Amino acid sequence: MTTRRTAFDELNPRFGNYIREHIYGEIWERPGLSKRDRSIATVAALTALYRTNQLRGHLKRALDNGVTREELIEVIEHMAYYAGWPNAINAYEVAREVFKDA
Repeated sequence: MTTRRTAFDELNPRFGNYIREHIYGEIWERPGLSKRDRSIATVAALTALYRTNQLRGHLKRALDNGVTREELIEVIEHMAYYAGWPNAINAYEVAREVFKDA
């Protein structure tokens, strides 16, 4: 799998390589879950952890992997009950930006 260069490549090419080879190579290419399902799980986790910067990119990736906007909205709402309302509100703000640009 070829992935785009990361923001880390300029500062630490080795770290960018770890991301490409291990996360997007080994982890995302494992056969146990579809990329669509991995995207849903990742968006849920990043919402729960309040990881705004990473959530932005993974919402875009989720759309590319076939997750609909409506499904992403549902995932975020579901997380409100398990991860807290502030986390969901933050995720909705990020999603609104991503959807506007998509």
